Amino acid sequence: MKKIPTLLITGANGQLGRCFQNLAEQYPQWHFLFVDSRGLDVTDRRSVFAFFEKNAPAWCLNCAAYTAVDKAESEPARARRVNVAGAKNIAEACALHGVPLVHFSTDYVYHGRQNTPLREDTPVRPKSVYARTKLAGDRAVLRYHPLLGMVIRTSWLYAPDGHNFARTMHRLGAERPALNVVYDQVGTPTYAPDLAEAVLHIIQKIEQGELPRTAVAGLWHYSNEGVCSWYDFAQAIVDILALPCRVNAIETKDYPLPAPRPPYSVLNKSKIKAAFGLDIPHWRRGVERWCRAAENK
Repeated sequence: MKKIPTLLITGANGQLGRCFQNLAEQYPQWHFLFVDSRGLDVTDRRSVFAFFEKNAPAWCLNCAAYTAVDKAESEPARARRVNVAGAKNIAEACALHGVPLVHFSTDYVYHGRQNTPLREDTPVRPKSVYARTKLAGDRAVLRYHPLLGMVIRTSWLYAPDGHNFARTMHRLGAERPALNVVYDQVGTPTYAPDLAEAVLHIIQKIEQGELPRTAVAGLWHYSNEGVCSWYDFAQAIVDILALPCRVNAIETKDYPLPAPRPPYSVLNKSKIKAAFGLDIPHWRRGVERWCRAAENK
């Protein structure tokens, strides 16, 4: 009898981790093993190796990350432990056991002012503690697990659960007569369930033998399709939910934050679409799905 593959999802209570939890019942052919920091501290190398030895996962999806972008400026050591040491520990354990690893990263590693979509070979220019630690984690995965290590950089991630821009706009839009939102930062909102579904689609293709496991190796981009500013993103939420709120466009300099944000974060997804046959939804469709979920809560 064929053994049921185990998919290990670390950081399972974060935005993306919860999306995998919500999708798990649609994939009865796999056993999902969800762990948060209490179940597996990715910063503890000995614990990580012991966990892999005991549970023998067939795949690892590393959603564990320190994502408090502004707080990281005052907690650099903590951010490094999770985003760098944690990523390295997971990559080394996966490499030791021959386990494909999907590690999630961020558009923040880029900080240029170009106006063409960012490719995987676009030069990186991290400007914040969060960005620098995530970049170091990416490099650790690619260095210590080069044959089966997949790094997916995404942008402006938001989900039905957890703290994110969409939930903040929904709450404030219902409470205030007006919101000031920056219009000079451009990118693409990524609905986390779309990203989770894409990853499980990739794994399914490989588990069914359509592609070799080594097909995942390297650096990849995934976000929803299209382009918008944070102002456009907020306006879409207000419009779809018919909130009694005006959205005002402001410049980044008028809303200073501890950690600098990239002015341009549109990702080129041609590589991942061609390799795995992905049909990526437009960002507006993701916002519509999010709004329907918000209205049903």
